[in-house]
Formats: sequence, C-alpha cells, structure tokens
Amino acid sequence: MPRANRFFLPGHAWHITHRCHKKEFLLKFAKDRDRWRYWLYESRKRYGLCVLDYIITSNHIHLLVLDQGKGEIARSMQLIAGRTAQEYNRRKNRKGAFWEDRYHATAVETGEHLARCMAYIDLNMVRAGVAGHPGDWQWSGYNEIQHPPKRYRIVDIAMLCKLFGICEPEKFRQRHRAWVATKQMENENARDTGWSASIAVGSERYIEQVKAALGIMVKHRGSVDDGDKYLLREPDFSYSIDFDAKKGALS
Repeated sequence: MPRANRFFLPGHAWHITHRCHKKEFLLKFAKDRDRWRYWLYESRKRYGLCVLDYIITSNHIHLLVLDQGKGEIARSMQLIAGRTAQEYNRRKNRKGAFWEDRYHATAVETGEHLARCMAYIDLNMVRAGVAGHPGDWQWSGYNEIQHPPKRYRIVDIAMLCKLFGICEPEKFRQRHRAWVATKQMENENARDTGWSASIAVGSERYIEQVKAALGIMVKHRGSVDDGDKYLLREPDFSYSIDFDAKKGALS
C-alpha cells in the first residue's frame, strides 16, 4: 500500500490520523488508551506540542495540532507511537508491529474548516455507535475542553481561543458545544475521508496556498471541490482508511 502523507508547514493546523497494525483493536482496553494519552501529555511537556483536539478509539487515534515550526510534531509522534507500542508488547509478551508504518497528516484551514474538523473528531465514537454524545467517551479532547482538568492538561485552550478570535475560554466552550450539537442534529455522522486522507482541506484559496508552499512535493496532486470544502488530494485517494470502531471490540 502506498505510504501515508505527512507533509508539514509551520503555522498550519494538522489533523493527524494513525491506526493500529492491520486494523487490530490494540487500544481496546482503557489502560492502553490511558497510556497513549499519557505520552501525548509528555510530548506537550517535552517538545511543546500544541494540541487542539484528540480522540483515542480502540484501533486508531485522531490528533489535531498546530505546527510551530520546531519539529515538535514528528518528535512527538515518534515518542507516543514508540512508547505505546513498547509498553503494550512488553506487557503482552508480544512481538511485531503495533501501528501502521506511518501516520497521515492533513492540513486544515483555520476558521470554519477547523471548527468542522474538531466536530468531526469529537463525533467519532458517536458515528461508531459506541456513544450517544461525545461527552460519553472520556478519551477525548471534547471532555477536556468542556471540563478542563486541574492537572495534566493537554489541549491548549488559549491557542484555540486565539485561533478563533474568542477572548474568554468559557465563550469558546459554548461555541464548541454549539458546533458539535449542530453537526449531531444535522445527522452529519457519516465518515468523511476528506478529513483523514487529503493533503489539505479548506477554501479554494487555502488549497492553492498549500500547493504553492509545498511546491514539487505535490506537483501532481489535484484540487477537488467537495461541495462544502476543497481538498488537495492524494492521487486516486491511495491512502485507504477504515477508521470505524466496532462496539464489540471496546472494553
């Protein structure tokens, strides 16, 4: 299978998706999801990773981050994936790959498209039929945004407020709840590979800016009008993703 895209541009928000090897449910137990989240927290501490949202399911993760141009995303993903796999294999006396060889990264335009991407991430377990509401799944940025922990915070609420031009965290939380509620009421729960398999998502102007910035690396990639957004796509959408979770595999 062709290798997943992971271009990066400083100053851009990136939606990262990473799945377990052969779609196995290697994150089905709470302790393993807890460990992935722990190493995400460590990445924020060690490398200054700016986390905007995330969700951990039984066989894949979604992570929304802001690239600050310090190489923090690549180092963080190496740490999180490596340590999670090592701990799992050691505990289970298991050998072999834990993750697909590469994670995929999609640039997301700030503003409306970033809000929609957050709602898409937050509704992941609702789409899977595991939860009736994003707040029912504790391994998520949604819960952290809405109910900030006193310690071990991961999501950068201050940066979210800055990106959306909102002065107060509580006002951002209200806006965030509204985005998710609107998408849920509109029944927009269908899986949309545009968010997970494109090089970039946003307005037509944004797509052209990303193409210009990446230059020869995306020379043969095409821009596609997806109705409510434009996509800079991989050739033939070669990175095939099945990120649907299954109820039976969850603890």
